[in-house]
Amino acid sequence: MGALIFSLLYYIFIVVAVALFLLATLIVYPLTVPFDRSRRAVHAISRGISMIFFRSAPGWKTTTEGLENIDRNQRYVIVLNHRSMVDIPMLYWTPLNFRWVARDTLKTMPLIGQYMMLHGDILIPRDKPRKAIQMVRDDGRKWLMERNTCIAIFPEGTRSKTGDIGLFKPTAFTLAQEAKAAILPVVLSGSDVIGRRMRLPWRHRFTVKVLPPVSAAEVAKRDPREIMDETRTRMIAAKKIINNES
Repeated sequence: MGALIFSLLYYIFIVVAVALFLLATLIVYPLTVPFDRSRRAVHAISRGISMIFFRSAPGWKTTTEGLENIDRNQRYVIVLNHRSMVDIPMLYWTPLNFRWVARDTLKTMPLIGQYMMLHGDILIPRDKPRKAIQMVRDDGRKWLMERNTCIAIFPEGTRSKTGDIGLFKPTAFTLAQEAKAAILPVVLSGSDVIGRRMRLPWRHRFTVKVLPPVSAAEVAKRDPREIMDETRTRMIAAKKIINNES
């Protein structure tokens, strides 16, 4: 009963908080976007609501590792493993301004869809793979090269049902080469926090581990698929270490 009450109160609090932050975004957006092509102000608000998601539960702890691998002046294609929707707020623990590549059905989600459109995320049709790839390449290059932001992609293309890292698709790695960007692997653990019947645990640990990047110079001269395979191998090894330490 205690877990049920906690879950209910937490969800109510988060919905109210997200609604208030969305209102703030609607106010800030027209005032800043004409002068802020990278939408840093909008991203800062999104980061704020993400931090509230984790910090409003006293028994939840987040560990960040490898932040020293990040150069805030570098443009990255961020690749990360995918377990649940909670992966999205988890990435905001990194100090980067990024745009998501996500499925376009998220546009219909109350509050979340509005956030993602204002944020400038690339929402692709999963039922039209050729169009989706072209959108990632065109919009991704625009954000990376013209607006000096990062792009975040789940290279598995869908959520893992087991928590194991699945096979990667090459789109993220091809984009990095075309946009002359570095690749930043990020491994997430603990995003499967939502249990049966949407119940939440009193205590939970999240881990965000940033691995050393593949430099833009190395990306430019190597086969994207070779880098893709090596990156996946490194991420699997890092995920195993995290699991053993849990």
